[in-house]
Amino acid sequence: MEAPAGLRTEAQVNGFPTVIDLPRVRVSVLEGPDAGSHCDSDDEMLVRIGTRENNGLILSDKSVSGYHIEIARTQAGWRLRDVGSTNGTFVSGMRVFDLVLRSGTVVTLGRTKLRIEALHDEPVRAALHPAGRFGDMVGHSVVMRRLFSRIAQVARASATVLITGETGTGKEAVAEALVQSSLRASQPFVVIDCSALPQNLIESELLGHVKGAFTGATSDYRGAFERADGGTIFLDEIGELPLDLQPKLLRVLERREVRRIGAERTRTIDVRVMAATNRVLATEVNERRFRQDLYYRLSVVNVHIPPLRERREDIPQLIEHFYQRLSDGYRGPTLAEITERLCDNDYTWPGNVRELRNAIERAFHVPDEDPIGTEGLPLRRESPEDCPIAVDLAVPFKTAKQKLVDAFEKEYLQAMLKATRGNISEAARRAQIDRMHLYKLITQHHLNPSE
Repeated sequence: MEAPAGLRTEAQVNGFPTVIDLPRVRVSVLEGPDAGSHCDSDDEMLVRIGTRENNGLILSDKSVSGYHIEIARTQAGWRLRDVGSTNGTFVSGMRVFDLVLRSGTVVTLGRTKLRIEALHDEPVRAALHPAGRFGDMVGHSVVMRRLFSRIAQVARASATVLITGETGTGKEAVAEALVQSSLRASQPFVVIDCSALPQNLIESELLGHVKGAFTGATSDYRGAFERADGGTIFLDEIGELPLDLQPKLLRVLERREVRRIGAERTRTIDVRVMAATNRVLATEVNERRFRQDLYYRLSVVNVHIPPLRERREDIPQLIEHFYQRLSDGYRGPTLAEITERLCDNDYTWPGNVRELRNAIERAFHVPDEDPIGTEGLPLRRESPEDCPIAVDLAVPFKTAKQKLVDAFEKEYLQAMLKATRGNISEAARRAQIDRMHLYKLITQHHLNPSE
């Protein structure tokens, strides 16, 4: 398998390269309080820039946000994203939120000017996993085998891990792979979905309570951290944790002890913590929806899962992986037939691996229907009374709801941008939403206002 453009590989095992030369980028400060300083991308091909201490390039310019921009390597090249800055990011006088950079581009943040330069002759050497499978995950692509290598590297440590990625990319699968490869594999593994618990029960579920602590507390209850003692706790959708509960979680992470609601004494715990989110926590910190100190504590080790659209070469392997599970004992369409139906298009799979898995199941069990149709296309109906919303009972409620919301947002924005001929200010005024929020939605749904 050949590496993407800009990547050089060598040292093969079973036909797969195990060492790779990754391209680097240098960000140099041309003007501003920190003129003369610079920072190079790390082995994750990423540079974070802002005023807070855990950025790669830390600026002292007070007009720059705590977390201002991220520059990461993608298949399209070096991609800059504004992660919710207050004063904005500008290139050639135009405010930008998400763009692919050219070497030599000058970017303005507040009173600071930065130059982005590709370092073609100074790559970073990194390891690749020698197989296209790790735990329940599959993928021969370079980005996935880099991910597998990172999982193998950090699994046996005890450091807290923050797993990030879009909805459906497989964050829980990464957490399970980390646990199964760790020294705690035989110990408890407790999963808590922070978005699925009622707000008034989250504290009790995490920390536990004693009998009589509140109405309905008829007996003592061991919280998730106590149940995970000696093992691992996985806090899924950590970005949904209410702000008022975040200091209590921070205290647990710092002291490794819990106090049940209504209890007088604390209990010491030995727990490895993993958390996951599809939100950009740097943006959440900037907008004061997530505590900075908790973000520091969670992001000791970062593991990012690429979206499926950035590793399309893995789709045939994923189809075979899920097909083998379905075909065990059942008759249905052949693997070749399903692969042809799902690969012969330019669909971008916004729901990622989860959406692909559901499409494979639909193609297998209902071969006469379009496996992508109801899930991948915007909902269009002549009459709300005559055309009820189509639901997919193969996915959890939260996922189905989010897909419906995403489909509506994308269709609404496309129509509004067309009606206003790409005029962002006019579109925001008509939609009665903040212009900054509109920009973020446009970026989130990968829309082009000029189309």
